[in-house]
Amino acid sequence: MMTDSLSMTEEDRKIIRHNCKKASEDRIIITHGTDTMVETARLLAKANLKKTIVLTGAMVPYTFGSSDGLFNLGSSLAFAQTLPFGVYIAMNGKCFDAERVLKDKKTGEFVEAD
Repeated sequence: MMTDSLSMTEEDRKIIRHNCKKASEDRIIITHGTDTMVETARLLAKANLKKTIVLTGAMVPYTFGSSDGLFNLGSSLAFAQTLPFGVYIAMNGKCFDAERVLKDKKTGEFVEAD
């Protein structure tokens, strides 16, 4: 979509959900801005698709030079191939269930929600 995640609307998220539903693939990776990644992941999880969907992104933007984006994308490829159907967020070598994750804005990391 090439949209900053802070600018994403509920309609944008519904478009992502629609495209995941109609995709013939059952394993999908979505690159997404980290600010609202959890909201998109939870909307997808509620759709109960029989697919493995992994959202990933970068905590350090590519334009800053030493981005973590490529590492996260590589990890997502492995997670998408091995995890059961469901929706996940993959960041920094860790994978979280969409329903049990949050972005800790103080540390700038995704963590498991209580």
